[in-house]
Amino acid sequence: MAVAMDRAKSLMEMGRLLADRCDFEKAILNLSESAELFFKGKDYKEYIDCQRLLLRLYVQQDDLDKITETKEKLQDLVLKEGFELNSRTYYTLGISAVFKRQYDIALNYFQKALALALKGENKEDMSLAIYGLSQTYFWLGRYEESLKEVYNLKVFFEVIDMPDLKQSTDLLNGFIHLKMNRHAEAIDIFWSVFESLKSQKNLFMYIYTLYALGFGYMRAGESNLAKVYLQLAQKSADPKNLKTLSRNIEKRLRELGVENDEDYDLVVESANNAVVEKRKGRVDFRSQFILLDLLHLLAKSPGQIYTKEAIVKQVWSQKYDPTVHDNKIYVTIKRLRKLIEPDYDKPKYIFRARNGYYMNKNVRVLYDA
Repeated sequence: MAVAMDRAKSLMEMGRLLADRCDFEKAILNLSESAELFFKGKDYKEYIDCQRLLLRLYVQQDDLDKITETKEKLQDLVLKEGFELNSRTYYTLGISAVFKRQYDIALNYFQKALALALKGENKEDMSLAIYGLSQTYFWLGRYEESLKEVYNLKVFFEVIDMPDLKQSTDLLNGFIHLKMNRHAEAIDIFWSVFESLKSQKNLFMYIYTLYALGFGYMRAGESNLAKVYLQLAQKSADPKNLKTLSRNIEKRLRELGVENDEDYDLVVESANNAVVEKRKGRVDFRSQFILLDLLHLLAKSPGQIYTKEAIVKQVWSQKYDPTVHDNKIYVTIKRLRKLIEPDYDKPKYIFRARNGYYMNKNVRVLYDA
């Protein structure tokens, strides 16, 4: 049993790390196995914490079925195992209710969680319950009450070390100020969170804070700054994992008049060494710099024919020699087509001219320099 519990703890820690890196699919696998081992070992406290972490991942993956399933598991735990409902259990049930937009039910759960935490004099559980109350008041539009709970939390953070919860609380504080039209204060808060991330590496929080900054500048009427931070967030967020956040980012960008990448056949992301092809999805070029340089050359000016001489000069920085370069160009074009063409035998993007190559001018290409 001790071996199983050690494995459960290792899986849980790995799940946390993977979640911080936004590798949610692997994180869910680790946390699910960890929860199962904790349940079998009757370590219900750790089991509850696993389910709490899983809930947050299910929300970002927009998986309502899994959220409902998690709530049912917790309820079964109480009914079938005779497990005593403690503060963490009520808090986790409250989270699931918030995610399902059942705010009145969530308030009831968080109030019970706080009462039990106060009774047990557990400051960490008190902090979680208060955060849950603040979040729920926010969604109910009761901003003064939400702000009051944030101030209560600041007192706890002076004596306990809960950096993740503190960052989440600060972000919530910023969004409350936005709702109250205190734009400058909100943006200052978001920047303070961004600064704190320098010492605590968490990719999800980094992306979420970029979104918060973009939204803050948008509400403040600074559209250009808003676009910068929202587009940074968009480029950093993998839509496969961060479905909810990616959808919110795209919504704000549309409100700012920024076209969606989905409107294009091919999106060249030079900063990420990748492209997004409408049918194939994201293609990572990794260290294939020659292929990337050639793609950049063609994508910048669709329809423009680049001679072999021009290609050799731009891509290899050499003087064209047919005995050396003809085959090299042919092989490089072939490799590039295999990466980006949805049908290699029927090229859609890269066409050959009598004296060179060009990007099809009839496809929609977004070259993001």
